[in-house]
Amino acid sequence: MSDETKFEPRIVAFLCNWCTYAGADLAGTGRKQYQANVRVIKLPCTGGIDPLFLIKAFERGADGILVSGCHPGDCHYNSGNYHARRRWNVFRPLLEFCGINPERIQFSWISAAEGGKWVETINGVVDSVRALGPFEGYHKINAIGPDASSEKS
Repeated sequence: MSDETKFEPRIVAFLCNWCTYAGADLAGTGRKQYQANVRVIKLPCTGGIDPLFLIKAFERGADGILVSGCHPGDCHYNSGNYHARRRWNVFRPLLEFCGINPERIQFSWISAAEGGKWVETINGVVDSVRALGPFEGYHKINAIGPDASSEKS
């Protein structure tokens, strides 16, 4: 087998507690099958996601990121998902400047009743990141970081 067929992407999903996390839970309780490459971080609202969380996820080894919350107009905090969408528009050029392909981050709106949509979305994210290949932008930083900190102690 070649290295490309062995590659399994590491996906970090930042999910709204009220909608997408509940939709993912519905998919699980409904025994729907989806790829297990995702690590979920549950947050009260997508509007509270600091863009540095996304950069930190890449720094810690993520190959792709999903940010998902309530549908526009249905946010439990009134306008949190609108804030998240505006932040993405500002954050996208910074990602490109940092050398991170914006296609590695995807946004979706999934309600608590859409377990099937969660399955389709996460499978799509995993497949698209798999096609992009591993993200190696922070490997040099991570190789230097831990050694440097252990020498100082």
